[in-house]
Amino acid sequence: MPKKFIQRIMPSHESIRNSRSLKIFGSLLHDANLWHLNRRSAAGAFAVGLFFAFIPVPFQMLLAAAAAIPLRVNLPLSVALVWVSNPITMPVLFYFCYLLGAWILDQGNQPFAFELSWGWLAQSIGTIGPAFLLGCFIVAVLVSIIGYISISLLWRQSVVNAWRARAARMLAAAKERAIEHLPHAQRPHERTHKQDKRDNSNSPD
Repeated sequence: MPKKFIQRIMPSHESIRNSRSLKIFGSLLHDANLWHLNRRSAAGAFAVGLFFAFIPVPFQMLLAAAAAIPLRVNLPLSVALVWVSNPITMPVLFYFCYLLGAWILDQGNQPFAFELSWGWLAQSIGTIGPAFLLGCFIVAVLVSIIGYISISLLWRQSVVNAWRARAARMLAAAKERAIEHLPHAQRPHERTHKQDKRDNSNSPD
């Protein structure tokens, strides 16, 4: 199940290779490990993508790709997951990060109106900047770890379930083959049928 779900949310290989912003990586994108999807590459991609989703800079996709390449995790998934923080969710997510940072630094809350731009970051660095950046880093690390562990466990459980289902099918098929080699009189369904006939003949009218 995790693999099928991940394949549905992943961008296509062509869209990643043709992305203008990622062409700076050139031949590095030809590494087959960046496109392979298994438990390790998927869990690593979740860790990378979710981490950079909470880094408040305009080039999150570039950072995710730059980390995915040396770590050899799935590149399309790493890039796609940075969109957890998007123009709709950013104000809420980053406000929470700021509140967390302000709480840790024991600072009073100040007006917060997030903009994903260098100008806003430069303006805010002297006021809400320290609390905001600290909160973003803490949340980024936490969701990265949670994402990695969750996908690893879900993937492992999915594999275990698949093997159990396969073993159950093989056992059922083996039982059917064993029954076919039994004499008809000893087959469970035949014996039950004959027993029913005897019971019916012995029952009073």
